[in-house]
Amino acid sequence: MAFTRTVETMLAWRYLRARRQEGFISLTSWFAVIGITLGVATLILVTSLMNGVRDEMTSRFIGIDGHVVVYGGGRAFTNYQQAMEAMKPIEAIANVAPKVSGQVMATARGRALGAQVSATSWESLSSRKLFTDHVESGSLEGLRDGAGIVLGSSLARNLGVEVGETVTLISPQGRATIAGFIPRMKAYPVVATIKLGMHEFDSSLILMPFTEAQNYFLLMTPEGDSVSNLEIMVRDVNDAPEVARQIREALGGQMRVYDWQQTNASVFAALAVQRNVMVVILALIILVAAFNIISSLVMLVKEKRRDIAVLRTMGATRASVMRIFMLAGTLLGTAGTVAGVGLGLVLAAYLEPLHHLLERALGQEILVENIYFLSTLPTKTNPVEVLVIMLLSLLLSFLAALYPARRAARLDPAEVLRNE
Repeated sequence: MAFTRTVETMLAWRYLRARRQEGFISLTSWFAVIGITLGVATLILVTSLMNGVRDEMTSRFIGIDGHVVVYGGGRAFTNYQQAMEAMKPIEAIANVAPKVSGQVMATARGRALGAQVSATSWESLSSRKLFTDHVESGSLEGLRDGAGIVLGSSLARNLGVEVGETVTLISPQGRATIAGFIPRMKAYPVVATIKLGMHEFDSSLILMPFTEAQNYFLLMTPEGDSVSNLEIMVRDVNDAPEVARQIREALGGQMRVYDWQQTNASVFAALAVQRNVMVVILALIILVAAFNIISSLVMLVKEKRRDIAVLRTMGATRASVMRIFMLAGTLLGTAGTVAGVGLGLVLAAYLEPLHHLLERALGQEILVENIYFLSTLPTKTNPVEVLVIMLLSLLLSFLAALYPARRAARLDPAEVLRNE
């Protein structure tokens, strides 16, 4: 009797569909499939989540501080206009904007909180979607004519103020008088609130008109104006380190120049370590499921010893027997992998709605804003990573089936039938 590939596939499928008295073998096969499904789905979900978190945090950090930041030699950057002229020949630069920043105490309704003031030109601010797309209430137009300030959503809530009310800012950069040192104080109306989705910024950020910020922080003098630093936006964010190097050469090494990877190196290094550790740990789930395939097939081979002996006497070669059980193990691995990929992609696509559904079911927040960087669960699925996870799962399933299949092929039919 010739054992074709069709016959071998039929036998492999039939062996996996155990009869009633062999139900335990079928149960262990289901456990193997479920294990691979959960391992693949979890691995896809975690890699998508880590990719989304990294991209979201990158957009937040870059949106606030720019791709490259240039600082002057002292507290105030006085010759910033000459530095801007020196950077014009660098083609990779899309925009250069002066920026004023400083720490203040914000007070309202008897409450006082520390805050970080940030001010840049209206043209630069209005071109950043990080600000324009995350307005919670009011309008950013108030910054154009210098009529007021914009507060982070958590800062406004903690101060108990809304759009149209007044907040007093107190700066330690005051002036000395006969009566002593007097800090600088000024009241501003709140024209808008923004919610960036990162507690670090939402709880402390204040946007102020650029010229008003220069006056408030005493950067306008008879000798000329100055700024805190220059923000450079490049055409491709990945070119930021090279652009920073070119800026250092153009400025002759007189300024401090940092790209976004340097200013946030510790955060992204921690994310990379977490991602790698989680991927390794979750990949072990697939490995454990592969061992379930081994145990399932070993029991199947033991149960089918008599059938294997009969097949050998009917003309089946060792290679045919080996292929039958290799196909059985591969079918288990393929079924688990396909189901895992589907489940993982669905979970990655609907993770944020599931997050809100779980919060409503539990009646409490899972992502507390003042503990975690983000208040949402962004995901970004990388097709290459999904393909690698699929191939890894199929490879482990194939290797797991190798030992039981070789064991089945080595059975001596005469010895088996004599003992039967």
